[in-house]
Amino acid sequence: MSLLRAMRKFEILFDDGEGSELPEAALYGKLGFPAPVGDRPWVYANFVQTQDGVVSLLGAEAGGSDIGGLPEDRWLMDLLRAHADALIVGMGTLREEQRMGRPRQRGPVFRIIDEGMVRLRTQLGRGRERNVLVTARADFQMSDFAVFDGDHVDATVVTTHEGARRLEAQHASHPWVDVIATDDAPSAHGPGVDPKQMVALLKERYGIKYLLCEGGPTLYTEMIMAELIDEKFLTVSPMDVGLQSANGRRPTILSGVGLGREDAVRWHWLSCRKVGDFQFHRFRRKFTGIC
Repeated sequence: MSLLRAMRKFEILFDDGEGSELPEAALYGKLGFPAPVGDRPWVYANFVQTQDGVVSLLGAEAGGSDIGGLPEDRWLMDLLRAHADALIVGMGTLREEQRMGRPRQRGPVFRIIDEGMVRLRTQLGRGRERNVLVTARADFQMSDFAVFDGDHVDATVVTTHEGARRLEAQHASHPWVDVIATDDAPSAHGPGVDPKQMVALLKERYGIKYLLCEGGPTLYTEMIMAELIDEKFLTVSPMDVGLQSANGRRPTILSGVGLGREDAVRWHWLSCRKVGDFQFHRFRRKFTGIC
């Protein structure tokens, strides 16, 4: 499938990023990533939000496509996936997508759909796509979710030692799914996986150099508070919706924390593009020292 026929050109307002201009990515322009810093992968996140910072409308319109919905945004998602050795996402996000039944009743498989980006991934030598699902309790059945079928991507579950024990009975029917256990770590949402140990184990087991975080807010918050997010790609939709809805308080990117001026997460604005009234930003966290 090619998304290019439905797309408009990105208007580059400025771009201070480094890297090559690959022919397959020419519509976006310059995109490259630094070598990983230290002994962990380079981790970049991708979100779409409203102008007032909401990342999910909840209810029947809980997906990112209900805020964005542009073919350009979907293509950019594939471009970022093409560069990643693996994609990491919270199990809550997968459950929410399954609940909506889009695009299928057993939930999505987070994979590249654009043919050009499939070729780009091969050119970059990234290998078969991998989805990493993060869950503390692991209270689910793998057979309920298409991502664990092994047809399109390799799948890994990262959980606690208790969660790994809970999944042992399912291993016989899904021997191709890897389960990685980490120590418990406290978070704003209760006991969870240890994010630093998680990232270290992913690099050790798979040799991951570039890891793409697609959320949701809970996972992203845990990783950013552990200083594991190096970059953020942010699509801003030209709408305001407010935090309140009939289904509860709508989430923003940071979940369950409140930082002050002194401990705020600070970013360097690396590039900006636009398509119509939609903004496509790239930020790099200042602690990386590569700005």
